Order: sequence, then structure tokens, then C-alpha cells
Amino acid sequence: MVQNEERATLIPTLPNKRRSPRFSKRTYTIFSYISMLLGAFFIAASFNLFLLPNQIASGGISGISVIIYTLAQIPPAYTQWALNIPLFIAGVLVLGKHFGMKTAVGSVCLPLFVLLTSHWTPPTHDPLLAALYGGLGVGVGLGLVFRGRGSTGGLDVAAQIIHRVLGLRLGLAVATLDGLVILSAGLFISLENALYALIGLFTTSKTIDLIQSGLQTSKAAFIISKCPDRVSGAILHELDRGLTRLQGVGGYTGDDRPVLLVVVGQNEVVRLKLLVRDADPDAFVIITNAAEVLGEGFHEDRFQ
Repeated sequence: MVQNEERATLIPTLPNKRRSPRFSKRTYTIFSYISMLLGAFFIAASFNLFLLPNQIASGGISGISVIIYTLAQIPPAYTQWALNIPLFIAGVLVLGKHFGMKTAVGSVCLPLFVLLTSHWTPPTHDPLLAALYGGLGVGVGLGLVFRGRGSTGGLDVAAQIIHRVLGLRLGLAVATLDGLVILSAGLFISLENALYALIGLFTTSKTIDLIQSGLQTSKAAFIISKCPDRVSGAILHELDRGLTRLQGVGGYTGDDRPVLLVVVGQNEVVRLKLLVRDADPDAFVIITNAAEVLGEGFHEDRFQ
């Protein structure tokens, strides 16, 4: 235990900063369901406004419903119910009861919202714009669903079943199923629409990352210096940021080399580099992106 404490020493700032109270469990549950339902509504609206009118089957159960609607004119909501509910039951049987009430709610509510918004008039019939806007809307919706720790069911359930039964990596299972849907769109609709589906799927994935990680990008700096105390003092007192001292070892010399880890806002990077340069001109500095930083001095996410 003593050795671990010597290897990573946390130097905090503002220890007496008062924290606001976190949400109660009941309030968190309410907000999580609101987030999930709002996300499902965004997905349904984007589906009916952009994806379905332009025959863009960008993966998932919704993509299958687009293909079936194009071939047989069966309303997509009915197709989604017909596939989601059996998949959910199979998920409970294979994955267990902990599979979740939120998955059940998402599996039922998303097709319901698709049915309720089916009469909305699409604002564009340009397939490229539809793929971009539709992918953006679906990404926002899925991001909200995931923020509420929910699920819309569908092929994600099938991927989890395949992962459990066959041992296939979950990410690979999801990509394979989505790829099969897009390939089917290329065969039954057109190769051009399959390309637009890929664009929509890419836009969705990037939007989910943005919703999950937030808009603010911080920077993490690793500083290797022969004068760690001087550099630490400059960061603590002039930049007013906390830091963590890690114990490193030189690969060539085998000497102990303290490594300072500090996270700063993007607008503080230049000042950090100047302070380090003034404290130790020979310091080795690595600065990398930190997509999301939670904790004192940064954003405190109480609803995750």
C-alpha cells in the first residue's frame, strides 16, 4: 500500500470547494426515463422525416423496416414491433432477467413514436441531405437514450445474444448485423442507397460520441521533468490546477523519472506550456485530448 502511494501522489487544489448535492435515486430514475423517451422520439422523428422517405436503411431494425416497407409496403412501426418484441423475449431468456425494464420500454415506445409521427411531411428528398440530417437526428436520439442508460432493443439485443452464445466480440457482432442490413439495402433497393446508408450510419456514430462525451474538450498533459517540484509549484500556484505525480522509470538509463499528469481546459494549454518552459526548459511534455473530464474544477455529470 505504501509503495502504491509513492507511485501516484495526488496534489489537489481547492480542497474546501463546496459541492452541490447530487440527484436522489428517484429523481435520477425519472430523468433517465425522460431522457430515454425523448431520445426515442428524436429517433422516430428523424426516421420518418429523413430516412424512410428517401429509402435509407442505415442499419438496425429501422433499416430492416425500410427495406420491407420498400418491398411490401408494410408500415415500419409494425415491422419494428414484430422484430423487437421477440428479440426482447429472447434476450431475457438468454441474457437473464437483469436485461432490463428500460429495454422493454424502448422496444415498445420507439415503434409507437414511429407510428405517431408517420404522417409528418419530409422536408427534403435529397438523399445526401437526408442521410446527414437523419444520421444526426438518430445520433442525438441514441445519445439521449444511452445517457439515460436505456436501449431501443433491436439488433443490439441480437448482437448481445450472438456475443453470449457464439463468443463473438460485441462490437464485431453489432458491425456485422448492421453491415448485413446495409448490404441487403444495396441488393433490394439500390447500391446508391446503400452508400447513403453508410453515410447516415457514420454520422450517427459520430453524433453519439459527441452527445456522450460533451462539447467541451479538455487536454491532458504528461510532463517529464528533472525539476518536478518547480514545475508542480508553477502549475499549482500560477495556473491554479491540481496535478498527479506518477513514478516513471527511464527506459535507457533506468533512473527514476517523476511524471506529472495535469488536465487543463483548451484555453489553458498555451499558458501551461509557457509555465513549464519557464520552470524547466528541458522538460518533455506530451499533450493529448481528453474527451470528457469529470470532477472538481471540471464538469460534474450527475446524470450519466
